[in-house]
Amino acid sequence: MATNTAARTGPEPSAESTAAVTGLTDRDEAVKAAWRALISAKVASWNALERELGERHGLGVSDFEVLDHLSCKPDQGYRSQSLAEAVHLSQSALSRLTDRLERHGLVERSSCIDDRRGIYVNLTAAGEEKHRQALRTYCDVLARTLPPELITRFE
Repeated sequence: MATNTAARTGPEPSAESTAAVTGLTDRDEAVKAAWRALISAKVASWNALERELGERHGLGVSDFEVLDHLSCKPDQGYRSQSLAEAVHLSQSALSRLTDRLERHGLVERSSCIDDRRGIYVNLTAAGEEKHRQALRTYCDVLARTLPPELITRFE
């Protein structure tokens, strides 16, 4: 459906009149812009990571994130529920991902001694090596795709 732009008369609304109608302040607009920039950077980074981790190492981003978190606790592993929270996956999604990583020999599950319902996930030697190989790719992609000012905040 075509819009009749000739029907609009008068000047464009000013920022002040728009703010009066919407109730948004300059800070609100800045917050919205920051959110959009963050999402844009996340999507660009995620897509580049998926492509390069997949091509070079046969891993998806979530696969790598699990290996990366497990590498921080090599001796004790992660309780499955805590790992799911750390990598922002549902328990069932993590279970499917862990099944796949376990089939490839990258992780292993073990029962929790204190709670028979609990399961720990640990890296295997092959998982440590896969993580080590993929880590450089991961860091290089993020250095290339994340906003430099964001990286600087954490240096």
